[in-house]
Formats: sequence, C-alpha cells, structure tokens
Amino acid sequence: MKMHDTVTQVTERIRERSHDRRARYEELMERQHSRGVHRGTLACGNLAHGFAACGPADKDRLKLTNSANVGIVSSYNDMLSAHQPFKDFPELIKETARSMGSTAQFAGGVPAMCDGVTQGQPGMELSLFSRDVIAMSTAIALSHNMFDAALYLGICDKIVPGLFIGAARFGHLPALFVPGGPMPSGLPNKEKSRIRQLFAEGKVGRDELLQAESDSYHSPGTCTFYGTANSNQLMIEMMGLHLPGASFVNPNTPLRDALTRYATEQAIRNTEQSGNYRPFYKQITEKAIVNALVGLLASGGSTNHTMHLVAMAAAAGITLTWDDFSDLSSVVPSLTRIYPNGQADINHFQAAGGMAYLIRTLLDAGLVHEDINTVFGQGLADYTKEPFLEDGELIWRDGPSESYDKDVLRPASEPFSATGGLAVVSGNLGRGVIKVSAVEPENRLVEAPVRIFHDQNELKGAFDAGELNRDVITVIRFQGPRANGMPELHKLTPYLGVLQDRGYKVALVTDGRMSGASGKVPAAIHITPEALDGGPLAKLRDGDIVRLDPDNGELTALVDNDEWARRENASADLDHFHHEMGRELFVGLRNMVGGAEEGASAFGTFGDI
Repeated sequence: MKMHDTVTQVTERIRERSHDRRARYEELMERQHSRGVHRGTLACGNLAHGFAACGPADKDRLKLTNSANVGIVSSYNDMLSAHQPFKDFPELIKETARSMGSTAQFAGGVPAMCDGVTQGQPGMELSLFSRDVIAMSTAIALSHNMFDAALYLGICDKIVPGLFIGAARFGHLPALFVPGGPMPSGLPNKEKSRIRQLFAEGKVGRDELLQAESDSYHSPGTCTFYGTANSNQLMIEMMGLHLPGASFVNPNTPLRDALTRYATEQAIRNTEQSGNYRPFYKQITEKAIVNALVGLLASGGSTNHTMHLVAMAAAAGITLTWDDFSDLSSVVPSLTRIYPNGQADINHFQAAGGMAYLIRTLLDAGLVHEDINTVFGQGLADYTKEPFLEDGELIWRDGPSESYDKDVLRPASEPFSATGGLAVVSGNLGRGVIKVSAVEPENRLVEAPVRIFHDQNELKGAFDAGELNRDVITVIRFQGPRANGMPELHKLTPYLGVLQDRGYKVALVTDGRMSGASGKVPAAIHITPEALDGGPLAKLRDGDIVRLDPDNGELTALVDNDEWARRENASADLDHFHHEMGRELFVGLRNMVGGAEEGASAFGTFGDI
C-alpha cells in the first residue's frame, strides 16, 4: 500500500529538522558500541565487584566475553497493581538466560508512582518529574558497563517514557520492553463514572464511592481504561520494541510468562555475540516515532504523550513538534472506542482484534511505516501476528483480518471519525492541546466568561456554593511544570461533568495537565508559555469572555487588543506548592524544566550531545 502523502511529508520534515542532532546522537552511540563488550574492558577488581553475588556457573560465564549478559531494569513494587506482577519476572528471566548459556542480572530498580493514588494530592506534583528521575535511574542501573542487552520492565504513566529516555542514552544496547499486562475487567466504566458524579453532587457517600472504585481497580495489572499506561503499551508495540501482541495479555497467565521467557531469548538473539545485532539506536528512527504517534491518534490515546513522546524522541536525537501531532491528526482516522472514548475497556479492545488488527488496518491504509527495524521479525508486518500457546510452546499466528467488534475497533476504511482525537489550539492565550475524541461535537465549541482559580481545590468550593451554575470556562493557572510540577487535574472531572449534564456550556483551560483519560468535557491543557513564565494566561481576569473552538484550532480571549496589550500579568503565591511531601527536593527540576511543547523535560533538548 502506498504511504499516505501527509504521513510521508511529516516523516520527511521530522528527518530534515532533526538531521544535525540525530547525526550527533548516532555518532555518540557508535562510539559507545565501538568500545566492545564492556565487562571485557573492566579491570579485574571492577569485574569481581560486578559478579561477586553470582553463583559459580554465572561467574564463569561472566568471565567470558562471548556470552551475553542481559541487564534487567524494573519498576517493580508491590503496592501498585500495575507493577506488582513484575515481582517474579527477574527469576524467570535469569532461568531463561541460563538455559541459553548466558546470564541476566538485575541492574536496578526505578521509582514507579501511580497518578491514581496521588490524584488531587500533593504527591501529584512530583509525578511529571518522576519521568526524568526514572530516566536517570535507568542510566545509573546501566552505568556499570556489564551488559550486552537490556530488558525494561515497566508499564505505567511516567515509567515507560522514563525507561525509554534512559534506553535511548544506552542506545548501543539491544533493548526489549517487557509489559506486565492489564487487570481483568471490573465494574463497567460507565457505572464508575456515574457514581463519581453522584458523589460530587453529594447524592452518595464515601462508602459507596470507595466500593465502586474498588470494584473497578480490583487486582494485579494495569488499569483497564485507555489512559497513559495503556497508551504507552500501544506506542511501544507500534515502534516494534515489544514482542508482537505482548501489550495486553493479562498478568499471571501461562501466555504472559511465555512472552517474558521469549523476550529474554530474543534479547540474547539480538546481541552482537549472536550475530544479529539490533541496537536500540538503529531501531528508533523518525519512522518509528511517527508510527507511535499515528497509533496514539488512531486510538484516541493519552494527551500526556504530547509531552512524553516529544521528550522520548529528543532523547534519540529526533525533534518532534505539536504541529506534527496536529497535521497527522487531520488525516489519521479514529479507529477505537475505549473508555473514556467509549464504554469498552482495553480487554474488550484485545478481544476485538487488538494490536494485530489495528496495525494491519493502519498498514493497509498506508498510515504507518512497515520498514522499521523491530526486536522481532523483519518489520512491522510481523506485528500483525498474535501469540498463542500450542502444546506449551509459544507460537505466532496471523492476526484477524476483520474486527470482531466494530463497536470497539474498526478498519481504517470505516472509522468512527475521519480524523484523530487530538487538536492543537492557539491564539492570544498561547498554545495548548485538547483531546476531543470523547467530547460530543455539540459540546466542543464553548464561548463563555471565565472563572479563574490558582489551585484546583478552590474549584470544588465554588461548585459547592453554586457559583458555577452557568455557562463558564474554568481557568486553572499557575499549574505548569515550573510552577508546581504540572499536576493532573483529573479530580475536577466529576464537577465539570455535572455542570455539563445540567445543560451548561463548560470547559477547562489550564497550563497544567488533565488525566491521560481526559473525558467528555472539553479541556484545553498544557497551555504554553505557562503563566509563571509570563504566559498570556496570566493576563486573564474573571469575567473575560474566552472562545475555545478545537475544531478550528482556536483559543482566544475576546478582549480589546489595546486593553490586552496594557494588562500586566497576575501573580500567585506558590509557596504552598513547594513544601512538604518531598516537594522541596524538586526545586532544581522546577528551575530546569522546559516548556510543555518541548517535552517538559529537565534535560533540555539534548542539543549538546
């Protein structure tokens, strides 16, 4: 199938835009590779420290440079459901490596926090920064120069982007990402949302709300709605860094364990010692990044990736902009209906045909690049296959040629919508992004007076007092990465949803984040420049009329130009955002972080590599 002209054009302009920095990145990776097997260059004392805790057989293998040693970097902890399944993976990986005459070592752990736990709490202000901390933790884990390949065990919001950034800086190593899988389906998402809104209105109590939440998030595995965690898995598979079909297999199943074993075997097969050297840096090119972006748009994925994917690409020497998101969104059709864009969850998506069918229909439509280097097979066409156990052996069969449920997953020739679920908005308030895939067309255009808040907790008080019972655009400013770490404002969703259900035209505008599962209320988020950096959002005053029109890419304060030019920016007391719950430790990151459109990264743009 001929590639779509817009996909080709966007890919080519990314390549041209990135030429110099990408060349520097590749030169750096080639230098790292040229040093050879790193543990072979270590002094005897260094190497002895590196395998002191190993058994005799592993020590003997590690003394040799012709056997592969796989580094394991994991986000395991036993408090959070998505990461708990990783507990037993290291031993499984080590046993598999030994069976191939190789070794595996647990190189290091990375922090893994859950936005679901910290939502609306002070800890959420550390969430975005945790991505860069994870990237640095990954670098520390791999800095011992003991490894010929790496397996990255991660799944949730900031963890996979952080692991990816770390993997990119060790891009001379072959890399596979190893997911844990989603939990089985629980309470239907529509019912959960209904009870949340009833609680917001005071019609049910905390006991009923907690029971509903517990019935939704009920077992080990990733949350089943389509937020950032599951968007991560989809994008990693679209780039060919997973085994085909690995993304959405439930944890603690024979198939999940078989995929983990095979990932270990494949990592060893991809090492230089095996003669099939497949380093990360030769896999992740502009074509792989575009594939991830197209998959994100086609599936109505998380808005958080308007920052994460930019930062991930930058780590591999590739410059991605919001214009690339916008231009691809205009031609990539919407192919899924997964909550909050529909009532199905990720398990229903998997049953309807999952990644194998999604990749097949995108390939057939010429919307993704087949000719990328993948960890498995010879290109993306091999990712139209599905894994199965046959007599205890892991095999791949051709995936479905048709969707099993067109209410959940559709072909590109018969989409839910002709365009993707993401729009870039701009005007005299700056630039931002908005996820419209879950917003009904009649609710997208909002022109109304603004009500301004400097803390998300203030909105609840105004809601309870009945002050928002009108057409209103709520503005939550001073929520950007430099101001307070750019927390998600998902706790506001039930209140805004109630107002919309009462028949009011309502929207949110903020320089903070919304949930990766942004829902039915239009939310223009990640407004940049942020208010703290002199962004025009700080010029707004209560009662100003703002027009938000995502279908036409507009976010404008309808204020006389001369008056707008005369206005001074408002200020805010941010001290209460910077202390307690460890927030004082992140002052350096707040001072270093870049803007949302540049990836909100403390690493800059890697322009000096």
